[in-house]
Amino acid sequence: MRVITQQKLGGPEVLTFVDAPQPRPLPTEVLVRVKAIGLNPLEARLRAGEFPLLGEPPFVLGWDISGVVDEAPRTWRFRPGDEVFGMPLFPRAANAYAEFVSAPALHLVRKPASLSYVEASALPVVGLTAWQGLVDLADVSEGDRVLIHGGGGGVGHVAIQIAKALGAHVITTASGSKREFVEEFGADEVIDYTAVDFAEAVRDIDVVFDTLGGDTVERSLGVLRPGGHLVTAVAEEDAELAARYEAAGVHFSGVAVDPDPVALRGLVELAEQGKLRVHVQETFPFERVADAHRLLDGGHLRGKLVLTV
Repeated sequence: MRVITQQKLGGPEVLTFVDAPQPRPLPTEVLVRVKAIGLNPLEARLRAGEFPLLGEPPFVLGWDISGVVDEAPRTWRFRPGDEVFGMPLFPRAANAYAEFVSAPALHLVRKPASLSYVEASALPVVGLTAWQGLVDLADVSEGDRVLIHGGGGGVGHVAIQIAKALGAHVITTASGSKREFVEEFGADEVIDYTAVDFAEAVRDIDVVFDTLGGDTVERSLGVLRPGGHLVTAVAEEDAELAARYEAAGVHFSGVAVDPDPVALRGLVELAEQGKLRVHVQETFPFERVADAHRLLDGGHLRGKLVLTV
């Protein structure tokens, strides 16, 4: 099979193709013939050496996959021919930039007919991050006022839809150029961060969901109501910031996404109800992974990028 690997850290040009043996599934695992691979900004940071999650090269990037079960020798969960998707093994290496991936069956769910392989591969990381932050940690419910930072991004545009499905009033920060985009996904109010300071524009927020970190998450303290809750997908390990929030009488949670078949099935249910879709800005053939990573490096994406295999 073909695998995209890298022998050194650096720019998109370090991504190279090699021939490798197909992985052999262990007990409770399945071998997936990959149809599409969702790309995430984290992978560009790992490739460049900005975040040492996978250690030193050589390594194979990627977690978001969709495809067809090719072998399922010792698990009852799937059979060959089943269409599946998921985010196996995160944060351990899943070696997903490949034509075949061996994955724990528990980390995958069946792909519904309502989702294409491309759409399904784009959903797991962003969908699970948003679900675990808004549903599991913040317990968003009917009538909550939810502020989502970075609503035009991969996690952000999915978070808007999940919060709306939970009955929340959703406010999001986004550039003026993305106003129509985030409104299309259900945002009730849009704060153009290039022209307006969100910290002065809103108050009495029940839940802030942060995808940006830095100064944004620090200044979000002032917009929460007493007893409110900030969930961050970026600054989850900032103990000093967490202590500052708790001292002010509000809750602070960091979401470090993990494989979760229950949440994945929840996402599938929303998709089948027409309440959730993932926007794919562009697809690239497997061979053009370097071009896709150049777009990742540029940032300011609308939704996700996907490789087709």
